[in-house]
Amino acid sequence: MIDAPVPVAATDLGRANYAALWDAVAAAVPDRPAVVAGGRTIPYRELADAAARLAGTLEQRGLGVDAKVAVFMYNRLEYLVTIWAAYKLGAIPVNINFRYGAAELAELLEVARPDALVYPSSLRAPVLAAGERTALPGVVLVVDDDGAPPAHEPFAAALDGPPLAPRPLGPEHKIFMFTGGTTGRPKAVVWTHGNLFDSQIFSIYGSLPVDPPRTLDEVVAIAARDDLPPTVCLPLTPMMHATALFNVMNAVVLGGTVVFLSSAHLDPLAALRAIHEQRVTRLIVAGNAVVGPLVDALEQPEGAGLDVTSLTTVLSSGMAWSDDLKRRLLAHAPNATLVDILGASEGGPFAYAVVRGEGDLPSRLRLAPGAVVLDADRNEVQDVVGATGVLGYRGAMPLGYHDDPERTAQAYPVIRGVRHVVPGDWVRVLGDGYVELLGRGSSVVNTGGEKVYPAEVEAVILAMPDVVDAVVLGVPDERWGEVVAAMVVTQPGSTLTADDVRAEVGRHLAGYKKPRHVLVVDRIERTPSGKIEMRSLRARARRLLGLGEER
Repeated sequence: MIDAPVPVAATDLGRANYAALWDAVAAAVPDRPAVVAGGRTIPYRELADAAARLAGTLEQRGLGVDAKVAVFMYNRLEYLVTIWAAYKLGAIPVNINFRYGAAELAELLEVARPDALVYPSSLRAPVLAAGERTALPGVVLVVDDDGAPPAHEPFAAALDGPPLAPRPLGPEHKIFMFTGGTTGRPKAVVWTHGNLFDSQIFSIYGSLPVDPPRTLDEVVAIAARDDLPPTVCLPLTPMMHATALFNVMNAVVLGGTVVFLSSAHLDPLAALRAIHEQRVTRLIVAGNAVVGPLVDALEQPEGAGLDVTSLTTVLSSGMAWSDDLKRRLLAHAPNATLVDILGASEGGPFAYAVVRGEGDLPSRLRLAPGAVVLDADRNEVQDVVGATGVLGYRGAMPLGYHDDPERTAQAYPVIRGVRHVVPGDWVRVLGDGYVELLGRGSSVVNTGGEKVYPAEVEAVILAMPDVVDAVVLGVPDERWGEVVAAMVVTQPGSTLTADDVRAEVGRHLAGYKKPRHVLVVDRIERTPSGKIEMRSLRARARRLLGLGEER
């Protein structure tokens, strides 16, 4: 039995703290299903108790406010328990891409300097190898997911101690979301609980027949209502990314149920069975990369009998999502509202494309409240049809980048006395609040929702003995939005192959960073100062790959 939480004061939503809210929700609906995973249904009382016991163990090990808890794990129950435990302490979760190899993991550990690390036993190899490159945190917990002897302290043992006593928790506690920027070097965007909750109001309550809450007590009262449509959330994208993590957090705020699949990799049929059996209402996807396999499976005999009409909201962010796939999904899930969110780790949302039926196709991006379009002189031009500019946002936003005031000043400029976040997405103004996305000014490749930073891939390729020059760039792909391509110049007489290049990149970096296309060319266009002529290089790559001219 969990202790009664510290009461949440009836005050403005800027005072929100997720752990305090979740504790209050768990006390209000203790027997409601919180998580369905691995054939088990875990009620809120059990989930809250596990989080309290893990928090108690972490406190006994010396962790407290602003301590960092690294989570190197795919979506599963223990991920949510760890996040909740960290929040109860006022500690800061550190998200790590579970696809990282040893070198990438070691680099992030060196940058983040976490006090604790939680990982599944199936990822012992990169953790142990990273430990040979840099010191692991003082507390390392391993979740048993393959039955092998644990290399570190079992996670389950950390739940055996006494629960952390409830304590007041404020909105000032921090949440990190690590991103790579344009260089690939990890850096953390720093949210406070209060600002993050404020930014999520639309995502939490926009699809429910309620007025948005005005106080924290009203937040809990809405979660406790039994007459509202149930929230059953299935994240098919990793919680190491903001979209999935924030939507799982939002589901708990609503007293909803979170469904976790048993595999780290997308299994379309398993996902469809979960939607069918658990009556999932909120599905978190990553554009074509996830929706394509789901729709394909629905249209095969194995998936034809699976009912997905329970879906009321399907959310995607940061990935290309074609109108054709939206149309095909709506044929199976006619009650669903499809929400394509243009956001960034640095803040937002900037724009939404909302489709409630075929009549809303072709889908168009519309500016979110608080979003603006800024021209070269940082004048607002969102009301000027035909104007181009970069997206900005002036609502609730992060504090900035952790320990990086220079980049914080660049991404979060104060314009005419108002703080904005401006990640660098260019758009064309279409009128009536609609915009057309033109792309990110940087060269980051967004493939299947994963960001690939050309410089780190180029460094691996350029280190190969036969390589004279190399450039990595993104090229369009129907399923993944973009895929990684490499243009490589080799020594005369070299027998280097595309497979050789992909294999070498795979030895050093995560699999999604391997070039899908490797073009061996005689030269790479550069300016007299050695800079890349990227526009002509992109056009050349498209021609060589038969992709046609860029529109």
